[in-house]
Amino acid sequence: QVQLVESGGGLVQPGGSLRLSCAASGFTFSDYRMYWYRQPPGKEREFVATIFSDEGLANYADSVKDRFTISRDNAKKMVYLQMDSLKPEDTAVYYCNTRLISGRSVWGQGTQVTVSS
Repeated sequence: QVQLVESGGGLVQPGGSLRLSCAASGFTFSDYRMYWYRQPPGKEREFVATIFSDEGLANYADSVKDRFTISRDNAKKMVYLQMDSLKPEDTAVYYCNTRLISGRSVWGQGTQVTVSS
């Protein structure tokens, strides 16, 4: 069964840090590009970051560039999102995603990140 499970969300003060994790199972993780998306309250889901299958090249949304870092461990089938210098506007449900060769888009259940003093 193809599955993505996020963890690591929580409440953090502005300027703080959090590290999100996503555990993958049911597919050949090392073959696939991985994504993080987020959905702020009352808004549509938006792209945050992506990392290619070889653990190398990564791309970021302009809003998180230089503050967030995506990484992956193919041996552990994990993808991470290190979030630093958090702002209130980073408050959202964060989702892990991949797109299989079949065309199916797989989503995790999401993890809530709240940035507030």
